[in-house]
Amino acid sequence: MSWLEETFGVSKPIIGMCHLPALPGDPAYDAREGLAAVIEHARRELSALQAGGVDGIMISNEFSLPYLTKTEPITAITMARVIGEIRDEIRVPFGVNVLWDATASIDVAVATGAGFVREIFTGVYASDFGLWDTNVGATARHRRAVSGDDVRLMFNIVPEGATYLSDRDLADLTRSTVFNARPDAICVSGLTAGAATDDSALSAVKAAAGDTPVVVNTGVRANNAAQALSVADAAVVGTFFKRDGVFENSVDPERVRLLMSEVHRLREEATVEA
Repeated sequence: MSWLEETFGVSKPIIGMCHLPALPGDPAYDAREGLAAVIEHARRELSALQAGGVDGIMISNEFSLPYLTKTEPITAITMARVIGEIRDEIRVPFGVNVLWDATASIDVAVATGAGFVREIFTGVYASDFGLWDTNVGATARHRRAVSGDDVRLMFNIVPEGATYLSDRDLADLTRSTVFNARPDAICVSGLTAGAATDDSALSAVKAAAGDTPVVVNTGVRANNAAQALSVADAAVVGTFFKRDGVFENSVDPERVRLLMSEVHRLREEATVEA
């Protein structure tokens, strides 16, 4: 049994994204509405995701656009405050993602009791946010220093809006990442949030990852969940759960139920075949 099954209590878990509005310091932050509005938005999104039946939650500063690769302290501090306000209402395993800052993500996870984080931990990229470098050795040591050993690290090996600055085969990249960095899971993404994940890329990573779980990170919908989960060990879903499938909209619990009903069907079929 993988740590994913142990954590979520099901096979092929679906992790729903709880997207926070722009936060203090972000260009789009609404200072007039203030932090109270951010907290209430998070509470509504959490409620809709849980009402729809997701297996887990990931809380991220999705609307902090354009993202920083090294965030200001106010971002992590605010996220910890927001999560603290709604913590008692979270009924499923949850994780965090401070975009795009691996160290800050770990800090927020430790502060709030989150079980996992998703981030870019390895590689050097040309990205929409400039030259993007990482230092996984320093990040791993930081996790130890802040007593975050129990926080699982989900590596996004195909970052959104970025290209790896080396002509390396995706399978080889996966194998070396698994060997050198010991990820708890590898996430495979499309170009942006909500964009389809390339099936061939997902299959290549899965074939090369060995015992490391592989997560399809973007573009999962009710009509392609069967295909995606025939390869991946889990899925992170955000945009499909929004009203009309539009990234900027709020979560629609009926769309959550639609996808989760398909996932439950797939699980039942897998049980019968076993």
